[in-house]
Amino acid sequence: METILVLLLLLSPFIGFLINLLVGKRFLGRTLPGIIATTAVFISFVISLIFFIRILSTGEAIRVDLFQWISLNEFTTDLSFTLDQLSLIWLLFVTGIGALIHIYSTGYMHDDRNIDRYFAYLNLFIFFMTILVAGSNLLVMFIGWEGVGLCSYLLIGFWSRNHENNNAAKKAFIMNRIGDLGFLIGIFTLAYLFKTVDYDTLKTAVSTTSNPEVSALLGVATFALFIGATGKSAQIPLYTWLPDAMAGPTPVSALIHAATMVTAGIFMVTRLNFLFDLTPDIQTLIAIVGAITALFAASIAIAQTDIKKVLAYSTVSQLGLMFLALGLGAYHIAVFHVITHAFFKACLFLGSGSVIHAMGGEQDMRKMGGLKGSMRTTYLTFLISTLSISGIPIFAGFFSKDEIMLTAFEHNKILWVIAALASLLTAFYMFRVLYLTFFKEFRGTEEQKKHLHESPKSMTTPLTILAFLAFAGGAISLPFGLSWLNGYLEPVLPGIATADHPSLGTQITTMVISTIIAFIGLGLAYNKYIKKSETPEEDNKITGFAKVLYKKYYIDEIYNALFVKPLYSLADFFDKYIEQGIKAIFKGGGSLVESLSPSAKKLQNGSLGFYLFFFVLGFSALIICLFLV
Repeated sequence: METILVLLLLLSPFIGFLINLLVGKRFLGRTLPGIIATTAVFISFVISLIFFIRILSTGEAIRVDLFQWISLNEFTTDLSFTLDQLSLIWLLFVTGIGALIHIYSTGYMHDDRNIDRYFAYLNLFIFFMTILVAGSNLLVMFIGWEGVGLCSYLLIGFWSRNHENNNAAKKAFIMNRIGDLGFLIGIFTLAYLFKTVDYDTLKTAVSTTSNPEVSALLGVATFALFIGATGKSAQIPLYTWLPDAMAGPTPVSALIHAATMVTAGIFMVTRLNFLFDLTPDIQTLIAIVGAITALFAASIAIAQTDIKKVLAYSTVSQLGLMFLALGLGAYHIAVFHVITHAFFKACLFLGSGSVIHAMGGEQDMRKMGGLKGSMRTTYLTFLISTLSISGIPIFAGFFSKDEIMLTAFEHNKILWVIAALASLLTAFYMFRVLYLTFFKEFRGTEEQKKHLHESPKSMTTPLTILAFLAFAGGAISLPFGLSWLNGYLEPVLPGIATADHPSLGTQITTMVISTIIAFIGLGLAYNKYIKKSETPEEDNKITGFAKVLYKKYYIDEIYNALFVKPLYSLADFFDKYIEQGIKAIFKGGGSLVESLSPSAKKLQNGSLGFYLFFFVLGFSALIICLFLV
């Protein structure tokens, strides 16, 4: 029964994918594809919840071994799955938030002509994410890892009639392949060192080995794995695909940015914490990259005018804070921020989708304003999530962000300062979005003003649920030693429940500083966009450093000059010269045969005497070669 439930948890979204893909709206209409897809994900959520309740009472992980997958000399691996404390809490918010996004999509995508294909891809995305999370070894994880990459390509480029969407999809796919190569190198290195990629076996092997070669190559393995994580979780230098992923439908942006694909790198590093703990230099690198990414992306976000682009760079920044926590060895805090981020970022993206829906597709905040009167539910849920991500006290984001700041303060003051600046900018740009979108006078057209309306219940209900979680979700890990989450994760992340806590004075000090920083950001945004009623300038009027930020430090242009254009030039060279030369060689051979064939075919004249002559000639040559040469 246990095996059947685990397989149903994993395969339910895949079955939904097959039904929508093979039957389609031709037979199902426009409503049933959404119902089927949502039901499939909800089934996975319910089963995850059942196992979660069970593990709360027993504390014992559930492992399902289906069959031996690979056996090659000393190396063996199974197709198997593990549901433990870490994977189950991940499955809960992947399937739970995934189900809410499916419900939201039934309203948002109702008029799309390819709604069946959309829900098929969405189900496939959830399926591969559950495989990634539930796998008991790195090869099973890699199936899910590549699967979510494929689905991101399909969903980002879903509206393929717009060529820019196709380019964004290809960019995401290619940049993820760069990271995936690093992930593969890490897997192969671990397989070479330990003859296994199973998590439990790896943990045992690492703790018992004393081979100096292992110590030397373990750093190579963890560095390669980190490269894989930077691709999936959008860290410097492989972050540029994530803002462009906004080309897909807004619910897709919520799914990618909040609960699924971008958290894969965090999950992988957390799952392999026992490896990264043995390579402190790589941990330091992870912390530095995370802190720099957090500040870098936040600085870009303050100058963007597309509401979804601001949220996209916000995701990159928040992921940077999670990597900062990972690099400092605070894996449980990174998991905490992943959870709270999933709540408020899903709500923010779906809230932006509600605004875009009301504005007839408009995403430029310079053409919004004054929407809180006509979109009360969207405004209130967006406000709660903005307060949460900004780190305002009692909201969920405050507790998880404060834990990261406290850890950085204890370990490295420079990284703490960088994280504090990133947090200040976060509060500023998020209230900038709130004020420009919902306050003051409406700045759009009269036609848009006539059609302003609140979204249907199918869209506002998920917003309300997510807003409640963004408000109350921090209760799972309260400060001052009252964390339920730490005790829950202790079997997977040993030592965190009994670890030495910073002094009460230090905790209060960092908490007060974090709160002051959040209110400073709020105040700066209020002064600029409410008190002074400023709005961002038109593109052609932006100058100075503001233009550098608006153009995202010209990183895309630099990558284009350093990598894209040279590769295109190389491709043109091969097309014009190398390929033409290869064609000439083969064509020349064909022409030679063709020119010889008229003369050669005259030898086939039907004369037995002539044939006999050549037979004797060939036989004589064979005798000479065998006996005389």
